[in-house]
Amino acid sequence: MSTDARSLNPFRILGVHRNFRLFLIGQTISLVGTWMQQVATGWLALELSNDAFVVGLVSAASTFPILVLSLPAGVVADRSEKLQVVRIAQFLMLIEAALLWWFTWTGHLSIGWLLSLSLLGGTLAAFEIPARQSMMVDLVTKDDLQDAIALNSGGFNAARIVGPSIAALVIAQFGLAWCFGFNALSYLAVLAGLWMIKLPPRVAPTRPHPSPLAGILEALRYVRRDRVMWIVIRVVAVFSFLGIPVLTLLPVMARDHLHLDASGYGALMMCFGAGALLGALSIAAQGSRLPRGAVLTVSSLSLCVSIILFAQSSSVVFSGAMMFVAGVSMVVNNALINGLLQSRVSDALRGRVMSIYVMLYVGMNPLGSFTAGWIASHVGAPWAVGGTAALMLAFAVWAFRRYPELRRA
Repeated sequence: MSTDARSLNPFRILGVHRNFRLFLIGQTISLVGTWMQQVATGWLALELSNDAFVVGLVSAASTFPILVLSLPAGVVADRSEKLQVVRIAQFLMLIEAALLWWFTWTGHLSIGWLLSLSLLGGTLAAFEIPARQSMMVDLVTKDDLQDAIALNSGGFNAARIVGPSIAALVIAQFGLAWCFGFNALSYLAVLAGLWMIKLPPRVAPTRPHPSPLAGILEALRYVRRDRVMWIVIRVVAVFSFLGIPVLTLLPVMARDHLHLDASGYGALMMCFGAGALLGALSIAAQGSRLPRGAVLTVSSLSLCVSIILFAQSSSVVFSGAMMFVAGVSMVVNNALINGLLQSRVSDALRGRVMSIYVMLYVGMNPLGSFTAGWIASHVGAPWAVGGTAALMLAFAVWAFRRYPELRRA
């Protein structure tokens, strides 16, 4: 079979790279549990407080540590065995999920405990995500890195669809506590895969490590000196800040603008998740044949336009179609940017550069959510969602015109 023919199979690299196959299977099972826990956490916060602000605060508690700690976590990733960092973090996440199960099952969970354990989970994620992202190149070859990133994103979005569906059944049959219990059990799958992975030993550095602060500054200077990486990092920051309102305010849009119930909101989420899964598998199928710069340009612009049209739509069918397009565009955009950064960074700085990416990609979300919520409370959710997307579109047009090399990346 020719290389071109094989590249059309998005799952080809699972048969080629044993380590990546072990990682992806365990990670996807674990992510199903993670999405179950997210559903239960939000609902539990609402039950315990009956306060929308507290629900948002609990959500922010799980991501705010990523904004604060990702850069030092990148230093840890570059100076340690990345696989070992991921193993330890995943094991501690199992403990966190088990504690949530125990406190909920015994009826002792309070808002204080929920916030504390959410902060713990966010802190562990701040160290785990940069190590996992920068480890990806060790699980495959550099030629297959883009495919691996896209397929990993596909697993994430498949779990986004499956996890909440299972959570609804578990809550109905067994109660909220068992969403946390099943999440704790799901970590056994990823830990089993991680322990079966065999990587070559890490090569010791030939020169002494600089101080952690000097290491962070070295990575920031590295990104700043690379013209393409510098604009890509800014695209990540702006798109993360201005793109998250469509998901944050989706329940409000569904109920108050489209007059849907909870099942209608779930259907819109399913449309987004299905589009995201299709986008990830499409990138994984194309491999190196993909004209990355051109597709990145189209996906960036289509993401902005689809959100603007969704914000103005009063048709449920059209709104679902726009969420589908937004899902495709957002995942294609993220996967291509991740691959572009990883293809340009040296191995010695990979953990720190990916920590900058994680800090902006994940850490900007709570800031964008709070801002969008404030705007929506003054002018309404459609204007908040559409207005931030319009700003994102203006930035995208400027970025791709100002940096033509981004279109040729």
